[in-house]
Amino acid sequence: MLMPARLPTIGVLAFDGMAPFELGCVVEIFGLPRPELGVPWYNLRVCAETPEPLRAVGGFTLRAAHGLDVLASCDTVIVPGVADVRGPVSEELILALRVAHERGARMVSICSGAFALAAAGLLDGREATTHWKHADLLQRRFPAVSVNASVLYVDGGDVLTSAGSAAGLDLLIHLVRTDHGPGVANAVARRLVIAPHREGGQAQFIEAAVTPVDDDDAVARAMEWALGNLAGPISVGGLARVAHMSERSFIRHFKRQTGTSPLRWVISQRVSASLPMLESTAVPVEEIAAAVGFDSPVTFRHHFTRAMRTSPSAYRRAFGGSSRGREPARVHGDRQA
Repeated sequence: MLMPARLPTIGVLAFDGMAPFELGCVVEIFGLPRPELGVPWYNLRVCAETPEPLRAVGGFTLRAAHGLDVLASCDTVIVPGVADVRGPVSEELILALRVAHERGARMVSICSGAFALAAAGLLDGREATTHWKHADLLQRRFPAVSVNASVLYVDGGDVLTSAGSAAGLDLLIHLVRTDHGPGVANAVARRLVIAPHREGGQAQFIEAAVTPVDDDDAVARAMEWALGNLAGPISVGGLARVAHMSERSFIRHFKRQTGTSPLRWVISQRVSASLPMLESTAVPVEEIAAAVGFDSPVTFRHHFTRAMRTSPSAYRRAFGGSSRGREPARVHGDRQA
């Protein structure tokens, strides 16, 4: 197939004193060629305010190939953080961000990068998010911003913000989904061994996380069995029998390892299992509910809406094809305590 003469450009900011994780996520998703996907990929440009070596957390340095002029010229501009959430953002960076936005660039922040977008005035009058531990400070410093600390990311169309660290991956996969559809986004997520879409918000990882355990761990055996039998009935008693524990002991060990109850975990896995079917098939919602183990469509819709803050049908409309032109999206959940 013929590839376009000009690939869409992604500019990501590197800065002195940065933590490398968020920058690495951007490079991993947009910087690697992916000819196997059969779609025009991206031209990634790492930019900085200075050509001098930049110190990164962990004891190494890197040098960006491009300056702020290139950052301002990119189709998508990503700010993966700021060096100091209490300090000023340089006038040079503010100007570059404003120029990019006025040109029509898609502006994106990860974690504390929201402070840079806010300093440039790009979040005024908008809903935005950042890492939950910075949310109150962001609100105090920039009262014109409507800070929502309960979400993984907020898609405002031309300006998008995400919560801390790993939530940046959720937003970056969302960008791929917006540009190329759910099939390509799912393929990239599989290569990264991450979920193509996580339910919940900044607190949801507490409920869904699975602590790495040995192969012979009783709770792990029960969880593996549950994942292979989501379509059938699953009870705490049944899980406890697979683990060769009493129900009381199983609940206690499960809670210690995962931070949630067995049944809440099962529900979250069933909701997660429904997402690919909603994204890539026309199977009726009633059949999907049965396929992932809910006893009725009503129960499925209740738990899906509680986890995703949208209905299965609305999720299918948003993510079952190109999401350009849809309403601003928020991936919600409860705020972490």
